[in-house]
Amino acid sequence: MLSIDRLGRDYEEIGRQWRILTKEKCVDICVIDMPLLDTRQGKDLMGTFIADLVLQILSFVAQSERENIKKRQAQGIAAAKQRGVRFGRPEKPLPDDFGELVLRWESKDLSFEAVLRMCGMSQATFYRRLRDFRSESEEPRDDS
Repeated sequence: MLSIDRLGRDYEEIGRQWRILTKEKCVDICVIDMPLLDTRQGKDLMGTFIADLVLQILSFVAQSERENIKKRQAQGIAAAKQRGVRFGRPEKPLPDDFGELVLRWESKDLSFEAVLRMCGMSQATFYRRLRDFRSESEEPRDDS
């Protein structure tokens, strides 16, 4: 395998997978980027001890690195949100005649399916946008 962190996401999982493969299934593992972790060589007590020791250290380093990456990512996301960066899929704009379509639907001039088709929305999206539209319409406006 290329790197020891391919065995798992954290220290315990890497150790558990290593034990399963090397001890229970008697598989030889060669970690390309760490020649000390080659179970094909050094099958004596000292070789096994060194491989287990290096595995423990590298597993710890891999988990620490992963935790640091997650922490930096969370900090970056928080900073971006403070700058006003929006995450996720952009919201589809409401049709200009959305209010009119809603009135026609409520007065039974249009079927629900026709309104959905004309708005280009799913049922769930339509109801969510309708709720938002109504709450925006009810807010008092300050035209001073």
